[in-house]
Amino acid sequence: MMYMHYCQHCHRVHMLNGHKQFCPKCHQRITELKLSYLDYVSMDATQRTTLCGCCADDEQLQRLSTTYRMYKYSKWYKEMQRQMVQPTIHSYTIREHKPMENAVSIF
Repeated sequence: MMYMHYCQHCHRVHMLNGHKQFCPKCHQRITELKLSYLDYVSMDATQRTTLCGCCADDEQLQRLSTTYRMYKYSKWYKEMQRQMVQPTIHSYTIREHKPMENAVSIF
């Protein structure tokens, strides 16, 4: 499915498949728009230029944007979680104190 995105760095509207996070041109973060693909393709050149101008304004971009709520189930999110460093768990006993059963310290 096609989704509309805006890149604040290159000031471009992109029609991209899926809920992308980065601009295909400059690799900066992009904003997903509420605007549907069908609405965008039905716009004329003047309307598209006006849309780009509105997206360039932070306040208007916030009103025009949406957040993909199911991102935690997407491939890119799962891959990012897999690549993240997992915390190391260390356990030890202190000699001055009586050892506690099942004591674990996390650093």
